[in-house]
Amino acid sequence: MKLTELARSIPAGASVSAEAEVTGLVCDSRKVKKGDLYFCLPGLRVDGHNFAKAAADAGAAALVVERKLPVDLPQVLVEDARGAMSYMAQCFYGYPAEKMHGVGITGTKGKTTTTYMTHAVMEAIAGQKTGLLSGMEHDMGGLMGTVCTYIGEEEEPASLTTPDPIDVQSLLRRMKDAGCDFYVMEVSAHALDLRKLVGMKFDQGIFTNFSQDHLDYFGTMETYRRAKEKFFDPFYIGHAVVNADDEAGRYMLGRVPATTYGVSAPADAYANEIEILESGVSYRLHWKDVVLPLHLHISGIFNVYNSMAAAVACLEMGISPEDVKAGLESVTVVPGRIEPLPTHTPYRVILDYAHSPASLESILKTIRQFTRGRLICVFGCGGGRDKEKRPIMGEISGRLADFSVLTSDNPRLEDPMDILRAIEEGIKRTTGPYVVIENRREAICYAMQMGQPGDVIVLAGKGHEDYQEINHQHFPMDERVIVAQHLKEM
Repeated sequence: MKLTELARSIPAGASVSAEAEVTGLVCDSRKVKKGDLYFCLPGLRVDGHNFAKAAADAGAAALVVERKLPVDLPQVLVEDARGAMSYMAQCFYGYPAEKMHGVGITGTKGKTTTTYMTHAVMEAIAGQKTGLLSGMEHDMGGLMGTVCTYIGEEEEPASLTTPDPIDVQSLLRRMKDAGCDFYVMEVSAHALDLRKLVGMKFDQGIFTNFSQDHLDYFGTMETYRRAKEKFFDPFYIGHAVVNADDEAGRYMLGRVPATTYGVSAPADAYANEIEILESGVSYRLHWKDVVLPLHLHISGIFNVYNSMAAAVACLEMGISPEDVKAGLESVTVVPGRIEPLPTHTPYRVILDYAHSPASLESILKTIRQFTRGRLICVFGCGGGRDKEKRPIMGEISGRLADFSVLTSDNPRLEDPMDILRAIEEGIKRTTGPYVVIENRREAICYAMQMGQPGDVIVLAGKGHEDYQEINHQHFPMDERVIVAQHLKEM
């Protein structure tokens, strides 16, 4: 594709120093191949402009820059290289999102589960393929998010909740080429702040909830909320589906047509006759003149909210109540989200990604409802992230669990014991008994060794992750494997 054609996709305009033929897009100088257009992105720690010469030496055909560089390559001069990357990636891949119906989901908690549920509903429509991009994996049906991406029946692992615009548009292109009619995508506050999705417009935008997280990046809750708020604008979405029971939800209303959902607050769609069991949850969903009885196979009041969000978004897109019901009731597990592990022991082990104060409190309160013995919580906090939440999470576990095992999460560049001492500050404010075991594998085995009939052991924080990040390295550590191995050795 011609460089000038790509440059014309930028609404704010761009100056092109010379023509070039572009065969690929890249924003990492280490991945440049011959014919690539290299985006020089300014960052918090490094500036991509400093690697332009390396990109040229690797065969780059041209550069996108925010300042002219002494490099003998055609250059596209723009005011905002990150925004330009999103627009140019859409153009390069033929604007695939415009040829499908899209649902974007944002919020502090529940994005992944809501994304899976929405994808399941769309897949329930006869003859329809749906793409999913969930930060856990990538599946070529049309889902993008924290756990995976689905493209039709193809599944790929994911590393970020919302990848860079080049990867997003490449995945969307593959989804469309695979015959997808819908795509579902997790939309993080970071992606909105870093302008990864500018130029894209979703049919539906879902807001799940808002609570403390990511303050290492955003600094304040107000700044974090405003990043989420950016999504609820005609620039990004045609219609909003908003949790009316969440205080921050009202900030998302008023700029686009919206349908609210909730349990306690007045809402356009609401749930009643809620029954939460160990095996799942049942309720009746009311939307317009539709009354839909639902029997989900995953438990927790939070999954009432997640399923309502998915249901309302799909109903607003014209999907039948029958397909909504079939899709939601087909979901039996979301990887790393209140996931029961096979143990065949008198006690149970549940895996959950809870890594924030609100999510830890929510999962412990939910599991408490069906715990006949003791509730044992194994958790830690990630290094290099919001330090304020560490004592808060310690206090929550000390108050809600019968016994806590404090351990390492992803320490990254921090000393794990420094993190654990901060968690201890909070748990010491309670009377909850606890032990500190830095090695996470040993901590899990310790909890299982103390397991008694009726106990439930919650492994919180890692969820779908199958590694531990220490000093810029990922070490294999799948908690499902650890549990299985320990059972064999018992």
